[in-house]
Amino acid sequence: MTSRPSGTSAFRIAANELRRLSAGTLPKLAMAALVLVPLLYASFYLYANHDPYGRLDKLPAAVYTSDAGAKDSAGKERNIGREVTDELVKSGTFQWHQVSQEEAAKGVQDGTYSFVIGVPHDFSAALLSVGNFEPQQATITLTTNDSNNYLSGTIAKQVAEQVRKTIAEKVGSEAADRFLVGFSTIYGKISEASDGARQLADGAAKLQGGQRELATGADKLATGSGTLATGLSTLKSSTTSLPSQAKQLADGAGQVADGAGQVADGNQKVADAAALAAGASSDIQSKLNGYRAQLAQDLRGAGVPEAKVQEIVAKADQLRSPVDQANTKIQGANGELAKLAAGSRQVSNGARQVSGGAQQLSTAAPQLANGIAQASDGANQLRDGAAKLNDGEKTAVDGTNQLADGAAKLRDGLAAGLTQIPNPDDPTRSKTANTIADPVAVASNGVASAGTYGAGLAPFFIALATWIGAFVLFLLLRPLSTRALTAGASPLRVAIGGWLSSALLGIAQVIVLFGAVTWLVGIHVAHPLGAIGFAILVSLAFTSVVHALNAFFGAVGKFLGLVLLVLQLVSAGGTFPWQTIPDALYPLHVVLPMSYAIDGFRHLLYSGASMKILGDIGVLVAYLVGGILVSTLAARKRRTWSVSALKPELSL
Repeated sequence: MTSRPSGTSAFRIAANELRRLSAGTLPKLAMAALVLVPLLYASFYLYANHDPYGRLDKLPAAVYTSDAGAKDSAGKERNIGREVTDELVKSGTFQWHQVSQEEAAKGVQDGTYSFVIGVPHDFSAALLSVGNFEPQQATITLTTNDSNNYLSGTIAKQVAEQVRKTIAEKVGSEAADRFLVGFSTIYGKISEASDGARQLADGAAKLQGGQRELATGADKLATGSGTLATGLSTLKSSTTSLPSQAKQLADGAGQVADGAGQVADGNQKVADAAALAAGASSDIQSKLNGYRAQLAQDLRGAGVPEAKVQEIVAKADQLRSPVDQANTKIQGANGELAKLAAGSRQVSNGARQVSGGAQQLSTAAPQLANGIAQASDGANQLRDGAAKLNDGEKTAVDGTNQLADGAAKLRDGLAAGLTQIPNPDDPTRSKTANTIADPVAVASNGVASAGTYGAGLAPFFIALATWIGAFVLFLLLRPLSTRALTAGASPLRVAIGGWLSSALLGIAQVIVLFGAVTWLVGIHVAHPLGAIGFAILVSLAFTSVVHALNAFFGAVGKFLGLVLLVLQLVSAGGTFPWQTIPDALYPLHVVLPMSYAIDGFRHLLYSGASMKILGDIGVLVAYLVGGILVSTLAARKRRTWSVSALKPELSL
């Protein structure tokens, strides 16, 4: 059997290398420094950037307003620019300074302020123009200077956008509130109109009933007037021959002289005729009085005002005045004739007195006939007027029916429309206005949350620090033991022995690093044990890769380690999502190990551990094994010595 040379095991090779590094004070300090390199890189950076957004109140920023203010649609004076600047300063999000426009421009130019937000002269006027139906777009100005700091300008743009949204929501909420108040006002006015329409409908119904009663009275008036006209016409016909009879009486009076008996007999006839005329005249008077009373009663029953009733009755009285005068004369004549008849047998003083009385009767008869004729004509006119009044009342009834129907429809329509008009109370109106102004709310539901900016960058910088830690280890460590190679040790044992010393130091690096990151910096780790175990695996894989580069390429391997570091910085997606990198870098993201280290750290640090981490572990294990295999191949090549190996062209 071939015995294994003494001191050529992998662990012995690693131990010899570590003893070489710790042989003196300076080597020991150098080895300690190697362990602390990742700590210095990652922990100090993470400490400095742990929560920069929580310290934005230290970032100086300026705000100014030139807003002149304006009146809103209600006539109230508003200065929204002043309201905005006051709210910004009170918010304390930045170290706000209210200055003039000139001071702000000078300050952002010389670096006194990181950025400036300005409110122009017509800001309020533009915002309130919508309520006056003269819409203008309001603007705010943002002034940045990337020579001060690029990220501060980026932050300022986000702040300006947030200010814009806040103002839009504020003004939109106020406008929506005024809009809803308008609905309430409309509701109130429509409600008043609905009450008025209800009253109109009730009044129209009453008018309709009254108009029907008036039409009934007008119909009765027309009927009574017709009856009156007919009666007067009959009376007129009966008194047509009265003047000729009176004349005959007067002619016969001269013949009375033949004897008292004949005169008495003649006078009795005349008295009888006069009595007949007086009776007819009295009957006419009685009928006219009845018609007058009936006319007044019918007019009042028809709803005609009392003043109008009295006016109509007075006109009727004027029309019957000749009848009254004739009646007075007839009654007077009748009395005279009665006396004449009573004393005719005693009268003996001559036919002239009898002839005079007969002449008076002859004179009064035509007047009575004319009066009756005039009364008949007036009654005819009254009949015609009553007929027209009756026709007009029928038309009025139709109109009031339509009015009543229309008023009822108006009442019902307003009542139905009133239920369709919104009338929110103050809390509901305010809530609705806010919803109209800002209809979409974002409910954040993070599956895993980093918490702070520093914690968000921790996976990237821990992975980066681990690579740098592995890289600096081989500034002092020798990748392959020359003694073991010359002793004929197995290439695999030489490779593992050369890597194992860096692996042990790498484990020390990540343990110290995690202690500082969690305890000193204060970054929360959701899965501490898993994260430390994964960090050890990352360190083992990275030291294996860097070891392989140094073992296979020698001094060039150190340069290749830097190149790989740069390539991984730009392709691993440590800061921005890796999908945002150029397409040409996608293959590097898929191939290089730091991408998987960062992904695994994110899962373990942010409480989002999933089965996906098994893929990350598999890739890192593959790099670990692959690095050892390349180192083994390098050890096999180094067993054959060449001039370039004994005296390399480049030594780092």
